[in-house]
Amino acid sequence: MNPMKTMTIRLLLAGVLAALMASTPVAAQNNLQPLDRIAAVVNEEVILQSELDRAVKNVTAQYANQPGQLPPREVLERQVLERLVLVRLQVSRAAETGIRVSDDELNNAVAAVAQQNNVTVDALRQRLAAEGMSFSDFRNSIRDEITVQRLRQSFGQNRVQVSEAEIDAAIAAQANNTQYHLAHILVGLPDGATAEQIATGQKKIEGVKGLVDRNELDFSAAAVRYSDSPNALEGGDLGWRSVDEIPGAFAQMLKSMTPGQVVGPIRGPSGFQLLKLVEVRDGSQAAAKTVTEYHARHILVRVTPVQDAAAAKAKIDTLRARIAGGADFVAVAKESSEDANSKGEGGDLGWFEANAFGPAFGKEVTATADGAVSAPFRTEAGWHILQRVGQRQTDVTSSTQRAQVRETIFRRKVEDEYTRYLQELRGDAFVDLRNGKGDDETPAAAAPASGS
Repeated sequence: MNPMKTMTIRLLLAGVLAALMASTPVAAQNNLQPLDRIAAVVNEEVILQSELDRAVKNVTAQYANQPGQLPPREVLERQVLERLVLVRLQVSRAAETGIRVSDDELNNAVAAVAQQNNVTVDALRQRLAAEGMSFSDFRNSIRDEITVQRLRQSFGQNRVQVSEAEIDAAIAAQANNTQYHLAHILVGLPDGATAEQIATGQKKIEGVKGLVDRNELDFSAAAVRYSDSPNALEGGDLGWRSVDEIPGAFAQMLKSMTPGQVVGPIRGPSGFQLLKLVEVRDGSQAAAKTVTEYHARHILVRVTPVQDAAAAKAKIDTLRARIAGGADFVAVAKESSEDANSKGEGGDLGWFEANAFGPAFGKEVTATADGAVSAPFRTEAGWHILQRVGQRQTDVTSSTQRAQVRETIFRRKVEDEYTRYLQELRGDAFVDLRNGKGDDETPAAAAPASGS
C-alpha cells in the first residue's frame, strides 16, 4: 500500500475514533485504552506521541551517566521531534527518488545489529520487547536509517566533486599531520534570510555564547539545547578532523586556538556557528601500507532461468574434471566460460585484492595454492572454478593516502551541502508540531550577567 495513503487512512481513523470518544459516556471511556495522539504532522504523514516517547527514551538512556547534559524535558522533546521530522522528510524524499531497502537487506542489517550485541535475532527481539519496543518498530527504524544513508550518498554523488588539485593541496597541507577534535553549535538561517531573521539568529547565538563563556552551561549541553545542527543530540560533536576535512576559515582559526577554547559567532552558509576545539593530536601515519594481491583465472557457469543451479553445477563439475585430467585451464576457459569479460583472455582476472569479487571468491583464492585449481564454488553470478597464478605484496601508501584524502574532502563537502539541503527540505515542507507547538526557546543570555 502507498505509504502516503496509509498515513491518510491513519489520520481518518484517528478522527473517527475521536468522534466516538466524544459520544461515549465517561464511565465507558474510563475502561478504554488511551489513544496514541499525534505529535506532529509532516506533509501527508504523522508522527505519533508513542514514536516521540521512544526516541526521547533512547536519548535519555544515552545520557544516563550525564543527566545534567540534557535540557528540560519539553526542550529535549522539541529537539528530538525536529530530528524525527527530518528523518520523515528524508525517507519521503528517498521514496520519491526511487531509493528502496529490500527485505533481504533489512534482514541482513538486523542480523548485523544482533551480532554486534553478541545475541541472536530472537534474543534481540526478546530484549526489545522487555524494553517496550516492538520488533516491527525496530525494523522500521533500521530501514529508515539505511534509507537516509542512501539518500545522503546519492546526494553526495550527484552534487559534490573533488578535484585532483584539491587533493594535492590537502596532501601538501598535511605536513604536520595534526588532527583536531571539534564540536560546534549551529543557529540555522534559511536561504535568502531577511534582516529580521539574521538579527534574531545573531541574538540567539550570542546568547548561547554568553551562557558558555560564563560557565552557566556546558558546551555540549548548550548544543543539545539550542543547536539546529543534525548532530545536536550528540552535543555537537564533530569527532576528529584533519586539516583537509575542515573549512578554510575554521582551519586558520584552529592554528591559534588551545584545547577547550570556543570561538564565534561565525557566519557561514548555513547560519551562525560556535566552534570548540576539544583536543589536538598527532595523526601521523608514517608506516608504509601494503596489501596482498592475487593473480587468478576463473571459469564461470551462470545460473539462469534456462540453466538452473543443478545444471550449472553439473557443467562446472565436468569442466573441473577435464582440467584435472590434463586439459589446459586457459583453453577450457576460452571455450566454455560464461564470463564475457574474461573469456577471451582465458579467464584471466589480473591482479586484485582478495575480496574484490566478493567474499566467496576471496575465500577460495586465498585458500588455493599457486598453480592449483579450486573445487567448484557458488557466488551470486553462478558456479566457478579458479586457478591461482600467484600472489604479491603491493605498496599502496601513495594511492591509499590520495584515496583517504579524497574521501575526507568529499565527506566535508557533503556535510556542508547536506546541512543546507536539510534546511531547504524542512523549509519547503508542511510541518505542524502538536507537541510544544510554538515553544521556541531563545536563551536570555544576551543580556549581561547580574553584577557585571
